[in-house]
Amino acid sequence: MAVAPPEKILKELADLWVNTGKQQEGEAAHGVLRACTMTLMVVTEDSEDPAGLGETIAALMPEHPARTIVIRLTGAGERSISQRVFAQCWMPFGQRRQICCEQVEIVCSDASLGDVPSIVLPLEVPDLPVVLWCRSPRLLEAPEFPALAAVARRIVVDSGAMSNASAALNRLAEETKRGRLLGDLAWTRLTRWRQALSQIFEDPRHAGRLAGSARITIGDGAVTTRAIYMAAWMAGALESAGVKAEARIASHAQHAFAELESGDFRARLERQDGHLAATVDGLSQCVLLTKPDDYLLMREELGILGRDPVFEKTLASAARFAYATE
Repeated sequence: MAVAPPEKILKELADLWVNTGKQQEGEAAHGVLRACTMTLMVVTEDSEDPAGLGETIAALMPEHPARTIVIRLTGAGERSISQRVFAQCWMPFGQRRQICCEQVEIVCSDASLGDVPSIVLPLEVPDLPVVLWCRSPRLLEAPEFPALAAVARRIVVDSGAMSNASAALNRLAEETKRGRLLGDLAWTRLTRWRQALSQIFEDPRHAGRLAGSARITIGDGAVTTRAIYMAAWMAGALESAGVKAEARIASHAQHAFAELESGDFRARLERQDGHLAATVDGLSQCVLLTKPDDYLLMREELGILGRDPVFEKTLASAARFAYATE
C-alpha cells in the first residue's frame, strides 16, 4: 500500500482537529486544547507490543506534549508503506477541558525505509525541536539511518539492547564525533547511582581521604554498556580531583555494585532487593531504588534537548575503556 504524500497527511491532521473540536462541542462547552512542544519520532519493530509503547507515549504527553510520529518496521519484504493519524487526549485533574496531541503512525518494510525521511520532514512542527527515539538497535546499522538521523536535533538510543557492548559504545562515540546529539538510556539508568556516589564525594570528610590513586570495581553480571559507563564516569570524576583511578569490570557478579578503594577509604554501592545500599567505612544506608521503565527514562531524556557534556565526555572515555579491555 502506498503512503499518502505529506500534504495529505497534514490535511488529515487538520481534519482530525476539526472533528475533535466538533465532537467536544457536542458533548460539552469546554472544548479541547492542542498542545505541542516538540516532534517526537519513534522507530520500533512491528513485532513490539503496540499497546505497551502506546501507554509509554501517552504517559509522556502531559509533561512533554508532542506531535509523535511512530515508525514501525516490518522487516524484509517487498516495498510496503502505510499510515494513519489519531489524537492522544487527556483531561488534567480538576479541569473539564481535554488536552490533545497528534500522532502519526507509519508502517513500512525495510525496503521502504529510504522513503521515510522525505515523508516525515514536512510533518515536523516548525520552530520546535525534533527528537528521534531509536528503539530498534538494527536501525543504527541500516544505510538509511544517516538520512533519518539528519531530520532530528537529538537521538535517543538504548545501548543496553545491543549485543556487543564495545561495538555499541564505539559506534555511539563515532556518531558524537559527527556532531550528533545523543542520549543513551543505558546511561540514564545510572542517574540514581551517580547521585548517590556524588553525595559521598561531596562530603568533605570523605573527599579529604582520597589518596593519589584509587581502584574502581564495577559488577553488573556481565560486561555491559551500563557497567562501562559507570567505570568511566567514576574514573573521570576521580581524575578531575587529582586521583589516578584504575577500573575493572567484575563480569560474574551476582548483584550490581560499584566499589571504590583509595588508601584506607572504601565506599560501595550495591543493589539489594529493590534498594540501593551505600556503605562507607562499614556503615550502610539504604534508599529505595525504583526500577526505571521506559516512561521514566524518556521523561528524563526529553528534558535534555541540548548537549549533555557529562554524558559526551563519559561516552568518549567509555569507548576507550571498552577498546582497552577487549
